[in-house]
Amino acid sequence: MRILRRLWRAEKGQDLVEYALLVVLVALGAIVSMHSLASVISDSFANTATNFQAASSVG
Repeated sequence: MRILRRLWRAEKGQDLVEYALLVVLVALGAIVSMHSLASVISDSFANTATNFQAASSVG
């Protein structure tokens, strides 16, 4: 029981854990934003290709 109380009060690794959680949160945010950004870029290239094909068939 004494060991559990000592572990409960110990704060040596608390900063490291907080920073690690912050890094994980930032990484997840970056992954989600990159996924949506990739979709937008892909749609933009697809629309550009469609416009070029339509323009080349008219002229």
